[in-house]
Amino acid sequence: MATMRDAPYGAFNYLVSLGDGITSGPAAGFSEVSGLGSEVNYSEYRAGNDLVSTARKLPNTYKQEDVVLKRGVIGHIGLWQWLNRVRQGAIERQTVTITLLDEARNPVLTYILRSAQPKKWVGPTLAGKGGGEVAMEELHLVHEGLDVE
Repeated sequence: MATMRDAPYGAFNYLVSLGDGITSGPAAGFSEVSGLGSEVNYSEYRAGNDLVSTARKLPNTYKQEDVVLKRGVIGHIGLWQWLNRVRQGAIERQTVTITLLDEARNPVLTYILRSAQPKKWVGPTLAGKGGGEVAMEELHLVHEGLDVE
């Protein structure tokens, strides 16, 4: 589904979908998604008869970054309930998709987190002084694979 063009896409039009109805409608309106990344680990190897005296780099395992979803508190507690079930011993892996949209809100690129699970939930910072800030919550996800389509 990746759609190429000369000008880069804006980072402000996207949709987040969590599997099995954990979030839907306004509950899936996240204001920020961060941590989309993957890193390959390398082993160094050099045979004793190599002509150059430097080690070769051989790819082995890879690791995924934790993904963080942030949104304003809207009274929907589905994210908290998911984390709470996992804290109590449930294994609830979900497929999470983040779809980048163009200016006309057409899908152009999709990031898929395979077997995502909640790692950490952070509630809002509440303060009586100042005012005007939005109460925010965030969910940190671990996952077993990142695919890009």
